[in-house]
Amino acid sequence: MKKILVTTDFSKESENALKVAAQLAKQRDSEIYLLHMLEIPYQELDAAGVYSELPEGMFFFRLAEQKFDNIASRPYLDGLTVHKIMESSNIFAGIKKTCKKHHIDFIMMGSHGATGLKEMFIGSNAEQVVRNSDVPVLVIKNEHEDFSVNEFVFASDFNNDNKETFNQACKFAEFWDAKIHLLMVNTPSNFTTTAVANERIDAFIKNPSYANYTVNIYNDETVEQGILNFSKSIDADLIGISTHGRQGIAHFFNGSISEDIVNHAKRPVMTFKI
Repeated sequence: MKKILVTTDFSKESENALKVAAQLAKQRDSEIYLLHMLEIPYQELDAAGVYSELPEGMFFFRLAEQKFDNIASRPYLDGLTVHKIMESSNIFAGIKKTCKKHHIDFIMMGSHGATGLKEMFIGSNAEQVVRNSDVPVLVIKNEHEDFSVNEFVFASDFNNDNKETFNQACKFAEFWDAKIHLLMVNTPSNFTTTAVANERIDAFIKNPSYANYTVNIYNDETVEQGILNFSKSIDADLIGISTHGRQGIAHFFNGSISEDIVNHAKRPVMTFKI
């Protein structure tokens, strides 16, 4: 957790994520890569990356620079190494490129909730970041003066292809010294008996790398409602879910469930790609 990528659009929500990143960076002596994407065609830029033809483009570019410098000078970032990156590209491609170039460990971004990531990202770009990122993505909803994780829900169907994501979640839990609540949601359309569910979970966590956990089988109308309701019942500090590329969360997590959880949860959500 040495390199944290934080995306910013200069909104309050993105600054909430930056504040949490600053706390984590101070605890782990990490570096922050602060990224702002300008979604303007490359042909409007000269070789130096400056808008040379359109006065409007130049104006917005300079305005973004000023806002970028302003947020990067916040007092809560004092003493931290902050790399400022501003690029003109589509959001998903820019994030992907930055992660690969700088060997980013995980991404942090803010969300308004309700309408979700659309407050910061537009349409399918949000879905692509959450669903397809090769590194974990931590989505922050609110301001946290003291961000800590004691109760960490990890929702899964506990098939073998989720084991690597569980190992990733355990590393974060170990950092926070948190208890992981392993959660399998039963729904009427995809019901599993308690005996079969326990057998599957026991096989999944055989020889666990992290010992501080509970096992929970929760019945609800939908997977999303089950995750949200269980998390509320234990006042979870963080929800962790596995994503499976364009197929959403593996197996019983259908369609856009990962995006739905990120959008509708009132607490932080971390996604891990299978």
